[in-house]
Amino acid sequence: MKYFLYILIALSLLTLIFNVTYLDLDNLFAGDSQIAIIGILASACVLVIILILLTSKAIEKKYKESSKG
Repeated sequence: MKYFLYILIALSLLTLIFNVTYLDLDNLFAGDSQIAIIGILASACVLVIILILLTSKAIEKKYKESSKG
């Protein structure tokens, strides 16, 4: 599961970088730029959710270790 999450983080970062290349800074809300903004927001949401999941797993691990000892 740990490696799967790291692969998802890498894919999300690659998608974010790919979508940044399609931005037209002169006309952000038209054509390909609009689709790129949606892609950037979606991949940023995936990153945040996965990082929250990793943090919660770390907290859960520490909680289990502290309750044993």
